[in-house]
Amino acid sequence: MDERNRLEAFEKMLIYVRENYVRVNQKMSQLKVEGKEKSATYRQLMGNKLQYQNMLSLYRLYGLVEDDK
Repeated sequence: MDERNRLEAFEKMLIYVRENYVRVNQKMSQLKVEGKEKSATYRQLMGNKLQYQNMLSLYRLYGLVEDDK
């Protein structure tokens, strides 16, 4: 894979991670409003959120992104 393709793949992955982080937060907020914080779905979403959050933190740590916006 050449550098250009690698950069394009990274950018696609970054967009995917950011969009899914936002989507998971929205779903979790809705479940919280419904009083379903102890549901299996909520807990799975929490795991996904932490995974995406960790990835974004690593990107920042290595200077690949400046913020999570």
